[in-house]
Amino acid sequence: MNVIYALILFPLVASIIIFLVRNDEVRNVIVKVSAFIVAVLTICVFAQFFQNGISFTPAFEEVINVIIMAVEVVVAAYIIITGLKNKKYLVSVFAVIQTPLILWFEFTRERSIEVENSIVFDKLTAIMVLIIGVIGSLICLYAVGYMRTYHKHHKEFKDRRNFFLAVLFLFLSAMFGLVLSNNLTWLYFCWELTTLCSYLLIGYTKTEEAKNNSFRALTINLAGGVAFAAAIVFIGMKFGTLELSVLTKMEPETMVLIPVFLLSFAALTKSAQLPFSSWLLGAMVAPTPSSALLHSATMVKAGVYLIIRLAPLLGLSAVGLIVTGIGCITFLACSLIAITQSDAKKILAYSTLANLGLIVICASVGTQESIWAAILLVIFHAISKSLLFLSVGSIEHQIGSRNVEDMDILLHVSRRLSLYMIIGIAGMFLAPFGMLISKWVAMKAFIDSNHIVTVVTIAFGSAATLLYWTKWMGKLVSNANVKNPKKHVFYAEEEIPIFIQATLVVVSCLSFPLISKYALIPYLTDLYGTKAIIPIGTSDVKIMITMLIMLLVIPISFIPFYKQDKRRIVPIYMAGENTGDNETFYGFAGEKQKVELSNWYLESYFGPKRLAFWSDLLAICMLSAGVILLIGGLAK
Repeated sequence: MNVIYALILFPLVASIIIFLVRNDEVRNVIVKVSAFIVAVLTICVFAQFFQNGISFTPAFEEVINVIIMAVEVVVAAYIIITGLKNKKYLVSVFAVIQTPLILWFEFTRERSIEVENSIVFDKLTAIMVLIIGVIGSLICLYAVGYMRTYHKHHKEFKDRRNFFLAVLFLFLSAMFGLVLSNNLTWLYFCWELTTLCSYLLIGYTKTEEAKNNSFRALTINLAGGVAFAAAIVFIGMKFGTLELSVLTKMEPETMVLIPVFLLSFAALTKSAQLPFSSWLLGAMVAPTPSSALLHSATMVKAGVYLIIRLAPLLGLSAVGLIVTGIGCITFLACSLIAITQSDAKKILAYSTLANLGLIVICASVGTQESIWAAILLVIFHAISKSLLFLSVGSIEHQIGSRNVEDMDILLHVSRRLSLYMIIGIAGMFLAPFGMLISKWVAMKAFIDSNHIVTVVTIAFGSAATLLYWTKWMGKLVSNANVKNPKKHVFYAEEEIPIFIQATLVVVSCLSFPLISKYALIPYLTDLYGTKAIIPIGTSDVKIMITMLIMLLVIPISFIPFYKQDKRRIVPIYMAGENTGDNETFYGFAGEKQKVELSNWYLESYFGPKRLAFWSDLLAICMLSAGVILLIGGLAK
């Protein structure tokens, strides 16, 4: 148990120390050592408790409750004052509603409710802890080199690296607490801490745009926090429990579905599903490490994690169908909108929204197959998307742009970074990498459960996914046969995390049968009480592993990424006579012109202005149906 306490508390202590240390070099060393310790603690907790798990309530539970209430008051006061000061009154209103409500409950009714297991470490917790600890620590390590370069390029922003790096570690502490908490009041406290951290990270530069986007994130997530607080009060007063594990074992009758809807609403806001997606898109204004942390391993995964926990109560229930519908709208709409984007961060943002939508669909369908796919999607998406965000951050520093159309010169600048980027993109959509495996199983699960709408959604959404990833990869390799690539070195703190995550993309694909056998199947068997069966046959696994080996062994053309290509460059056809370098041609009147290639973005068909309004409206209608059901249930 001590190692679990250390896992939660060490990042918090590291955060305080990092914030107080003003010397850059000393602070950087502390960040590197702290990131390493977090990773080691994560692996220790995983190794010690993965096999048998552990459930307990700390002996000093009352002390924890007092500390939580005190911090809740301080955070609420900060949010209320900040909202009033910046004339963001809705933020203050939400804080005024939820904090007194939860404090009233904690001071009165909670004391009479016995919580048997406040902390639960099971197979799903193990997976989430591993994702947060490993990916999160790599992002913190990357942030050291990135922020050094960031302030060299952006001298107009005040250098507050100690604050930024401190918030990253506070975020990790809150996320560890969130996934380990079975006590709903503890989970809620950590939930709100992640909301505060996201606000602080998004508003780091203190520009007008950063302030507006950070308050948008705060407003939307606080709205979810109000629903979460209301759900806790309802569950405690109606069912006399505060344990999430007890709630998920109840029968999905009307009175149970009321708090389930409220919790699902909170999860949808946190995972930025339509119509709440604008906060995550606005997070792009923040420095890349915070984008990676919010989009891949932590913030958005909190929402889908809660929906996966609630999966046994969703399925074909009214709340389950509403959540599934919102996931469908988000996956399809955001996949189509991503086609129209050329800004790399925006593509990653819309892709994140789409994949979160797919995870929400899989979790809310509620079958063993679909939850199997949902958890694998969480794993593969966290690794690949974090790799892509970090790579894009380094690319922006090296070529001065994050526009996909400018990335055809990346091979001139850094062959290694090009390879990392290609691996990340391949991990998102190519066979036999994990995201495609998960989508394959999701499609099978939807067919087996007769969810025809979800089958159509994943078919069209995946087709859109294929288009925008292929366009991007095509740009990266369009100048593969350049003559004299320039060598460009970036900080080891940046490259080491990127290299490790690129390796993890490949390793995770090879190891997914083991993940299924030793984590997913036991978890689903315990959850449903019947023996779960792997949705993919042995022959399918062998085919995928063979494909991966072929991808690693056959493409000798990858050799140029590591050293100068000695092969003969064959002139290619252009709009005029090739001058011999595959980069220029003789145009009109014999004038030498540089060849330019550009993608088709279909903005007039699938642009945000065309799709965002109607998809948001449809999602709002579905949520309204849920509210009507909620009111109807209360009336009974």
